[in-house]
Amino acid sequence: MSIAPIPTKDYILAVDDNPDNLFLVKLALEQEGHQVVLTDNGPDALNQIKRSPPALILLDVMMPGMDGYEVTRRIRQERNLPFIPILLITAHEQSSVVVGLDAGADEFIRKPVQIDELQARVRSLLRLKQTIDQRENFVSCLTHDLRTPLVAANRMLTLMQQGVFGEVSGQMKEAIGNILSSNQNMLQMLNTLLEVHHYEVGQKILSFINFNLRELLEEVVTELKPLAEEKKIDLRLKLDPEVKEVEGDRLELRRVLTNLINNAIKFTDRGSVEVRLHSSSPQIAIEIEDTGIGIVPEEQKTIFERYRQGSHKRSGKGLGLYLCRQIINSHQGRIEVQSKINQGSVFKIYLPHMQASNYSS
Repeated sequence: MSIAPIPTKDYILAVDDNPDNLFLVKLALEQEGHQVVLTDNGPDALNQIKRSPPALILLDVMMPGMDGYEVTRRIRQERNLPFIPILLITAHEQSSVVVGLDAGADEFIRKPVQIDELQARVRSLLRLKQTIDQRENFVSCLTHDLRTPLVAANRMLTLMQQGVFGEVSGQMKEAIGNILSSNQNMLQMLNTLLEVHHYEVGQKILSFINFNLRELLEEVVTELKPLAEEKKIDLRLKLDPEVKEVEGDRLELRRVLTNLINNAIKFTDRGSVEVRLHSSSPQIAIEIEDTGIGIVPEEQKTIFERYRQGSHKRSGKGLGLYLCRQIINSHQGRIEVQSKINQGSVFKIYLPHMQASNYSS
């Protein structure tokens, strides 16, 4: 079936191998003022969605070749797509709601479709999309509006500290330095919040390339070595010569490594932090081990959860490690921790040998 040109981005895509069903859906939704695009198979629907994402998808479960469950799973695997509600339509009482929901569907409706029920469910799902879209805009605008005055304040404080506006006493310089440090922490929190938000709503676009993981680790360790030296901590790096190339988003993996190594230094008062890279076939393993204060068992269970805050006074706000897990998950890897109080912690990252083609947009 050929797909008609799309007049606007706010259209509904209906997918069904039965022309009569498509006609009924189109008639019912056009009565409500919606613009509807029709297609009769899964592959064409996926191409259409990538070309121009709809506001809502109505998807028949039982289709030859690629059924509605598989189409739903593939849509949800596309990280670069915005949130699109999916309404699955089935003719069978025994069709598994669990399978559909696990695949990523938002609602079910059964055949024969009642016009008023279909229209009501469409209205409900479009309200859901509107709510999520508004939240996305709110978070982005909020972080931007908070970040702008902080950056401006930092520039002004730096000029004051340099004596541009007149002589500054030692006490004043110390006070300005403390304010600058607090502002910098706030900026980092806002940036992390925005990154977390992008991952959660599926707006984060990753660039998977082939790069040298050993060089990245050396780069991060060199950058953080002065922090370790300041605390008289031995920061060591052990690299397996057999492990070099990996496919992934270099910038995002750098963010993870910087966060974990920085935390290891932060929570270690004496001893060492050791970063290891080795092959753990069929995976690549990165381990960051410290001799620090450790993590109590109950906190180890929730340490990668959103907005979890540790009991230690040096603990953050529960976003950094949550973001690390989001990034590693997006690389089809995993992250875990082992720790004993007053003996140290080991954070372990496992990355698969990935194919770049799996991540093409």
